[in-house]
Parts: sequence; structure tokens; C-alpha cells
Amino acid sequence: MTRPQSEETPLRRAVCPGSFDPITNGHLDIIARASKLYDVVHVAVMINMSKKGLFTVEERIELIQRATAEFGNVEVESFHGLLVDFCKQRDIPAIVKGLRAVSDFDYELQMAQMNNGLSGVETLFVPTNPTYSFLSSSLVKEVATWGGDVSHLLPPEVHAAVVQRLSER
Repeated sequence: MTRPQSEETPLRRAVCPGSFDPITNGHLDIIARASKLYDVVHVAVMINMSKKGLFTVEERIELIQRATAEFGNVEVESFHGLLVDFCKQRDIPAIVKGLRAVSDFDYELQMAQMNNGLSGVETLFVPTNPTYSFLSSSLVKEVATWGGDVSHLLPPEVHAAVVQRLSER
């Protein structure tokens, strides 16, 4: 559903940043909705050397690529450093963030204002589908670690990878 491009019509680009360890159906919902609003959605997988994730950055990128393949306009890559620098390097004027609750808004608003002040990049807040309002990667990992069923919270290929990885521990 990408609109035709000409020299006068630049691509509308946005980024959905996060650690995505693992990507959940909540993340996927925000990415899917962004993919309907923008010509290209960059999913930026944050590299945080101080955290030991369940999946490597490369594994997360592969899982996200598989989970978002149907959208056709999603590009997935890693980033390290300031998100505004990632945006500047790729000429991305907008960040799309999902908000689960009012508690998310306070922190995310501060980040949005800082990002805008640093580079002029705008942040679009998308309210999370109520089905996923409680959902976080950390919660999924904790429940799955103790044998809880999280299959309805993850794309099927991600759920299989989570189960496999936890069985290896």
C-alpha cells in the first residue's frame, strides 16, 4: 500500500525504537499501525552493552524481520547511541512510540521533548491496543521462565524461539 513516488514526493519515514527482547504482539501492533501511516518504518533495535538479553541483537533483528515481513515497508537494523543521530543519518523526521498507560507518558514526553530540542525530530504517541496494555518483554520473559503460557502474547516464530532459548538455560 505504498504510494507512488516521484522526485517531488519524498518518502514519509518514521522509526519505532526499542530493545525488542523479544518482540511482542504489542510491539507488532504499533509497528503495523505505523506501517499504515508511513511509507517506510525503520525498526531500530537498541544495542545496550550493559544488559545481557535473552537474544543477541542479530537474533532480535532476524525475529523482527520474520514477524514484520507481511507489512512490506519495514526495515530492521540495530543502533547504538542517540536515537536522534540514527534519525539524522537516515533522514527520519518522526519517532513512533506506543503508550501503554499514563505512567509511560511522563517518561516518554520528556524523551520526546529532549529529542525535539536536540534535532527537531517529532514523536508520535500511539495508544496501545487495550489487549496489550499490560504487556512488556520483561514480563513475557519472567512468565515464560516459570513455565507460564505466553504463546498468545508473541508472534508464533518468536514464541518458538523463546521456548527454545529458555530450554537451553
